[in-house]
Order: sequence, then structure tokens, then C-alpha cells
Amino acid sequence: MSCKAVIFDLDGTLLDTLKDLSVTLNAVLSANGHPTHPLEHCRYLVGSGMRELVRKALPDGVGTPDTIERILGELLEQYALNWNVHSRPYPGIPGMLDGLERLGMKKAILSNKADRFTKLCARHLLADWHFDVVMGHHDAIEHKPSPEGALLVAEMMGEKPSDILYVGDTGIDMLTANRAGMYPLGVLWGFRPEAELVEAGARSLTSDPEGILRHLESCP
Repeated sequence: MSCKAVIFDLDGTLLDTLKDLSVTLNAVLSANGHPTHPLEHCRYLVGSGMRELVRKALPDGVGTPDTIERILGELLEQYALNWNVHSRPYPGIPGMLDGLERLGMKKAILSNKADRFTKLCARHLLADWHFDVVMGHHDAIEHKPSPEGALLVAEMMGEKPSDILYVGDTGIDMLTANRAGMYPLGVLWGFRPEAELVEAGARSLTSDPEGILRHLESCP
């Protein structure tokens, strides 16, 4: 493949946001009399958007549409106050992004996180780097693993899907990349295990952010 641009997932790929998500989710669940979840379990709940996070987190038989919407509203309200208490770029991410800028590589973020929070995270936690597109979930596009958002980002960057490296930490990201005709690179420092990435079609894996640069430098 030729490499002219990179699309990154956000949570679990560029940023370690798990503690803020977990603490906020558990506070809302507890306030409503529902069981909470250990941090390590929360890594398997996140990744498909906030509504799906609530649905998965509620006990069986409790997640009626009305309950999900009510809890979701409370979660969004609380997360707006607590989204950046602990969230930071993973070690090695700043150096990797510096390297991409030296290469003149186009960069984008595509997340299932709500669009306003995705943009907040990029603006405040990744402010030192330019991203050509930053897009979270909004009503005009389907959640990943639909390729719709990835293809829209490719169009906005003016690049063919086949020339784009898609970097993420979950099976959802690998499925998205494959369905969009992009090259799926799985990262092993995020929320999900290697087996999930491989099963979902990762063509390459890296255990450190510098591996992203090595992959790009090996492209023709």
C-alpha cells in the first residue's frame, strides 16, 4: 500500500481516557441504584458510543429505552464535567505525532465518542498537533464499524481509502478499516486484547507508537 494519510481512533489509541469514563459511568450507575463495574471490565464496555456503553453497563432486564435515555442524559452531563481529570495521551504518542508532522503526513481522528467530546479532547489534550479532520459520532453518520464515517473522512482529506492507514485499538476499528478499504493497524496498548484485533482483521500490530512511524516509513 501507499501511505498518504492516517486515521486514528481516539480513546485507547491516542488518549488513555478509561479512568474518566469509568469513574463517571460508575458515579451515575451508583446514583441510580445500579451495580458498578471494575476499571478492567469497563475497557470492554466502551468503544461503541455512549448509548451502547449505558446499555451494556445496566443489569439485564433494566435497560429499557426510557431508562437508557435517562441514564445517558445523566452520563453526558457528568462526563462534560469530568472528561479531562485523568485523560492524557499515552506514552510515546507525542513523539509519534511529531514524527508524522515531520513526514508531512495528513492526520485525522474518527471516534465513536460524541462529536463534541471528541473535539474537546483533541482541542485540549492534542493541541500541539494539527489534524486535518476531527470527527466524533453525530446523528448524520452511523457508529463504527460502519465505514460511513471513515469514508467521509477520506473524502474530506482528499485521499483514496486505499492510501489510508487506519489505526485503532479495538475489533470495531479493524472492522471499520477493512469495510472502508483502508489498511488496519492494531495497537496493543489500548483497551482490547491482541486476539480481538487479529480476529477482526488487523493486518499489522504494534506494541509501541513508534511502530506506526516504522510502518509508514516502510510504505512505498
